[in-house]
Amino acid sequence: MTQRILIIGAGFGGMWSALSAMRLLDRHQRLDIGVTLLAPQAELRVRPRFYEADLTTTVAPLGPLFDAVGVQFVQGCATRIDAQNRLVFYRSASGEQSTLAYDRLILASGSQVARPPLAGIDRFAFDVDSLESAQQLEAHLQGLRHRPGSPARNTLVVVGGGFTGIETAMEMPARLRAILGHEVDIRVMVVDMATQLGSVMGEQIAAVIAEASDTLGVTWKLGSPVSRVDEQGVQLDNGERIEASTVVWTVGVKASPLTQQIDGERDAFGRLHVDRHLRVLGQDAIYATGDTAYAAVDELGNHALMTCQHAIALGRSAGNNAAADLLGVQPLPYSQPKYVTCLDLGAWGAVFSEGWERKVVLTGKEAKELKTQINTQWIYPPQATRDIALAAADPLIPVVA
Repeated sequence: MTQRILIIGAGFGGMWSALSAMRLLDRHQRLDIGVTLLAPQAELRVRPRFYEADLTTTVAPLGPLFDAVGVQFVQGCATRIDAQNRLVFYRSASGEQSTLAYDRLILASGSQVARPPLAGIDRFAFDVDSLESAQQLEAHLQGLRHRPGSPARNTLVVVGGGFTGIETAMEMPARLRAILGHEVDIRVMVVDMATQLGSVMGEQIAAVIAEASDTLGVTWKLGSPVSRVDEQGVQLDNGERIEASTVVWTVGVKASPLTQQIDGERDAFGRLHVDRHLRVLGQDAIYATGDTAYAAVDELGNHALMTCQHAIALGRSAGNNAAADLLGVQPLPYSQPKYVTCLDLGAWGAVFSEGWERKVVLTGKEAKELKTQINTQWIYPPQATRDIALAAADPLIPVVA
């Protein structure tokens, strides 16, 4: 009887899990173990680029790649996990309810932006968390050209001064000028609870962010959270109001709700605690990877972040180890001690740092060239050729961006 490794999700963690599992099965010439991937679409949506204006190249098809390596793709959305009976319930593209049985499950269902129960947030705040929401934001921005000129129309507020918020804000002056004209007085503002600009990125990077902000005209409102979002702007907890026709929410992320259906310890983001082989603690047949896994990257107390940099290596390890479990061979401990940061700063350039202390190595044009290479080449799927794709899924390949 054929055994099945079932993967939920076609993001970075899911795609690389599928390729890595197939790689190990291929090496052992085991045709009695299959790999099935369940996701809404057979495509990798390159989420790190959704703050950009041109979204046409941010989707990479995965059908030819899966066909080349022998991964079975099932189109659908997982709705329930029955760990006791090793079943996943899902809704197909046509709306029908179905189930898939598994011998090993890899949860790679990712994460989503955290939207608190704040007045007006669901109706009036945009985000860049998904392809659809990024497309909605771009359509809204394009529509601003048809509105009467006003300070509110020309103002965009980004709520949240973390990685996504910074990249989004720094891109917006150029995006708005391309739509409204270079003579218009554009105002882009970042509203952040922190008391220091870019503090979440570390002192060295914060200084570079400040320089880029000054050059691009991006201002920061610090020290007070947003209490309300409406059609005309945002209200802050301190009573201050900012009139703006566009509000982009980037405050925090949370792991996929599917993590709640698995018995296990979770971190503050909802990620499941896993062992060094990425098996969920307390589970015999379930692995977590990407943004659903709270995984140690080294022996120094550092843990994977919810980034594609970590999801790629986590996926390669999870797929390999789930396959190794069924094969009865030695798994490979997940390890990713090298950590880098490359932050896009719009027309100013970018900043590249190394290490968990985020020591700045490159800035400006040089860092921008590296960021472009990472975002348009390094993180994309491998060529849809069996040997090339399986070789690229080796869990021992170091990932540095």
